Amino acid sequence: MHLDAGIVGCGTAGAAAALFLSRAGHRVTVYEAVEKPMAVGAGIMIQPTGMYVLARLGLLDGVLARGARVNRLHCVTRGRKPVLDLDYADLHPDAFGLGLHRGVLFEALFNAVAESDAINLRCGLPIESLRRDGAHTYVVGRDGREHGPHDLIVAADGARSQLRDDATLTRRATQYPWGALWFIGDDPDGVFDGVLFQVVEGTHHMFGMLPSGLGPVGDTKRVSLFWSIRADQVNAWRSAGLEPWKYLLRSLEPRCASVTDQIGSVDEVLFARYWDVVLNQWHAPGLVFLGDAAHATSPQLGQGANLALIDAIALADSLARGPLLERALAEYSLGRRHHLNYYQWATRFLTPFFQSDHEALGTLRDVFMGFACRLPYVRTRMLRTMCGLERGVLLPDPLPLPSTPAPG
Repeated sequence: MHLDAGIVGCGTAGAAAALFLSRAGHRVTVYEAVEKPMAVGAGIMIQPTGMYVLARLGLLDGVLARGARVNRLHCVTRGRKPVLDLDYADLHPDAFGLGLHRGVLFEALFNAVAESDAINLRCGLPIESLRRDGAHTYVVGRDGREHGPHDLIVAADGARSQLRDDATLTRRATQYPWGALWFIGDDPDGVFDGVLFQVVEGTHHMFGMLPSGLGPVGDTKRVSLFWSIRADQVNAWRSAGLEPWKYLLRSLEPRCASVTDQIGSVDEVLFARYWDVVLNQWHAPGLVFLGDAAHATSPQLGQGANLALIDAIALADSLARGPLLERALAEYSLGRRHHLNYYQWATRFLTPFFQSDHEALGTLRDVFMGFACRLPYVRTRMLRTMCGLERGVLLPDPLPLPSTPAPG
């Protein structure tokens, strides 16, 4: 089966899908809304599942070289009572997470797409709708011009995807009332090496430090600071200035002073809003949704980039088994169902215990979660969830843990 595929969006899911499909012999055109895409964003976590996909693409070594090995997730209350304490080595001695500046992943994927002779990359061309014509589909730009035709459209245009309106697959696409403030600073002494560290106070305050490697350029260690906040309080936070906020952060974790001292303006702190996107299925005739366009969640479990990468390889594998396009797309939706349903459910369930207006949930979290972490069965499932492996709530059927090389 050799297809003409139009991919809308050159983020994580779109770029990975473009590379897999072009290498399988399909004709690929990528439509990217931004004229000159750049490496932007805050820290992310790449789990063993995501590293496996990058290895299949031949991009893992470069990403590892710019990333930071994370061996442990450690979350405590202001009084230093353990809430979560999970060590990758308890699942497998060689397992680890990779803290990364989002720009590093973007550059690795985007550059590979741009350098490929088998991919037609068209930047500065925002796509707003689709038109189906028999067995083919045209994409329609903001200026009303049509492009195509394509046998397959891969919609990977993010959580705010406008293409979902043309597919009638959407069950829910809403924004969480909470989000996070982000800042990436230098950590030359490696104060926060090896651990994704979080401090919580009730459900209103959540502060974290994520080792983020070297960033897209330079040779200084970076760390990502994130702070939970309601979206409707961001303007008030900006108006209050930095000093009250810095004082609060230092009271929660004195070690963060070396990072907060680097923040000179509220404009240097980015705000990220979360989406909850649920589709009835991830395909329609000649159309498939990947990444945040298909299943955006809050970043509570740190799985967004990993799920997008797995979407891309799963689609390529389903198409390779062919020979009929619609059967391959149905197989893709069926094959991704348990994995995606689990992480959407788990994220939706856990997020209110860390970010919500329900203080009672924070009390329950502090009382029971630390204890649950010490129960062997529960701890194993938490570790598999952290690694991106779980595929079921009541009847677990986890993915195998892929082997990955250690960062250089």
